[in-house]
Amino acid sequence: MTTLHGIDYAVMLLYFGFVLGIGVMLRRYVRTSEDFFLSGRSIPAWVTGLAFISANLGAQEVIGMGASGAKYGIATSHFYWIGAIPAMVFVGLFMMPFYYGSRARSVPEYLKLRFDEKTRGLNAIAFAVMTVFSSGISLYAMGKLLNLLLGWSFDLSILVAAGIVLAYIFLGGLTSAIYNEVLQFFLIVFGFAPLVFLGLRDVGGWAGLAERLAGVATANGYAPGAYTHSWRFMGSAAANPVGVEWFGLVMGLGFVLSFGYWCTDFLVVQRAMAANSMTAARRTPLIAAVPKMLFPFLVIVPGMLALVVSSTSSVRQPGPAAVTAPTTSPATPPASGLVPPKRDARSGEPLRDARGRVVLDYDLATPMMLVHFFPAGLLGLGLTALLASFMSGMAGNVTAFNTVWTYDLYQSYVRPGAPDAHYLAMGRFATVFGVAISVAAAYVAASFNNIMDFLQLVFAFVNAPLFATFALGMFWKRATGHGAFTGLLAGTLAAAIHHGLSLPAGAAVGVKGGYLGIATTYPSELAQTFWTAIAAWLTCFGVTIAVSLATRPRPPEELRGLVYGLTAKPTDDVSRWYERPAALALLVLAGAVVLNVIFF
Repeated sequence: MTTLHGIDYAVMLLYFGFVLGIGVMLRRYVRTSEDFFLSGRSIPAWVTGLAFISANLGAQEVIGMGASGAKYGIATSHFYWIGAIPAMVFVGLFMMPFYYGSRARSVPEYLKLRFDEKTRGLNAIAFAVMTVFSSGISLYAMGKLLNLLLGWSFDLSILVAAGIVLAYIFLGGLTSAIYNEVLQFFLIVFGFAPLVFLGLRDVGGWAGLAERLAGVATANGYAPGAYTHSWRFMGSAAANPVGVEWFGLVMGLGFVLSFGYWCTDFLVVQRAMAANSMTAARRTPLIAAVPKMLFPFLVIVPGMLALVVSSTSSVRQPGPAAVTAPTTSPATPPASGLVPPKRDARSGEPLRDARGRVVLDYDLATPMMLVHFFPAGLLGLGLTALLASFMSGMAGNVTAFNTVWTYDLYQSYVRPGAPDAHYLAMGRFATVFGVAISVAAAYVAASFNNIMDFLQLVFAFVNAPLFATFALGMFWKRATGHGAFTGLLAGTLAAAIHHGLSLPAGAAVGVKGGYLGIATTYPSELAQTFWTAIAAWLTCFGVTIAVSLATRPRPPEELRGLVYGLTAKPTDDVSRWYERPAALALLVLAGAVVLNVIFF
């Protein structure tokens, strides 16, 4: 347990005061349901751009990517340079004109306009379930963090953290969440940059880190550079820690999961839809892509460092603020670097997988780095950055949930035609309900030793088939509502069947798969998830085409503004070349290519 100094508490309390103050200040501007759910479409592009990335930069990103850095090495950067940047460019250039131009209030509502009511309803239900699971992951991460570092009970930590997020969203709605996300973005940057600097200095820079990770790689049966090269060992699933070959990576992550998330997930699309113009909405994901490219150095590198930093090396002075790592018995094998083993909640003994190997608690990689390196004051800033990441991620999910629940489910099926004030009140009630369900979902996440693995699995079930539906709906006018609905159902079912017939190596039958039998095994959870996503996308794509060809399409005049070939190209109301979406897109893609080459 870590003992914080007064200055650490002061930094944290100052932050809590700011986030709650923003909610109180903005409450008077929330007069209508559109103000609460979409900020009145009045936010400038640079604000929505930072909120776009910050909403994604939740605890599952900061802690989960640190965990993946420790588990998979620099190959985790594929979640950014392959699994985010191309899709962010695509949504900015091609998909935002449909979302923003159609004046849809949510992604499911766009599906209603393009297809029909039943397709909207199915997606709304699936998305609502996904958001509370994702929000629960953030809660679990923060509850675990506060339990480890401050000694709070896990249950109390979850309730306190959920209460703070509930307060400022309840007061200020989406506008409060967006401006808090901008604040949280800068806190995360300033909180983690010193950690990377101190960690690299401790191991002798990047060269020293690569040398130490070479020993970890060979000990685990890989080539020496497997943890520090992103592409070189992707020729075979057995040659890299991720356990997937290049095709599974590019197709599963780079195409299906990536485009499925960034192009269809209302959590991030909602930020762009709050922009004050079409051009600002298109620039939003492109502005966000610039810092997104650099975030691997802030969130992945600490996890890689945690795997090799010695527990006896530190820049901190010994004293009351020192952290005590979980104790181990003489018979317990030492954890790798600062990463402790995951422990049985009843016996306190290290957990072992089906092969008898100690299961490392990778989710603690980044927190253990914080308490190992940061002195008083700086530790408060680092903890505040973690809390900020939790709040931005959870707030993003909760604001997306309350919008979809109110507009796409409640207004459509329970109480249509009610006064606007009623929907505003329902939005606030949905905020309370969403937070409560998220608390329950937090306990499901506890069964995974890497929350990012769990989150990607949720995306494989929901976003992967949905992207196939959107791709066909936006770019093929022949796609029908019956085809979209049947394809979504079939894709989700295919994901469940594939997951139920497969199992990661060393895992037990249960939430990680195998519940329908074990037809195949994968080297890692991520490899299984990538192929689950591929199965879901291909099934949805094929079934949607087949059913659409067998059913009557809508007349072209009803699809204007909703399908690419029937929609006028948007004009950019800006004079400077670097403000134009196409120019920004080229710069962003060039930067991603350069980073992939450097770390090839």
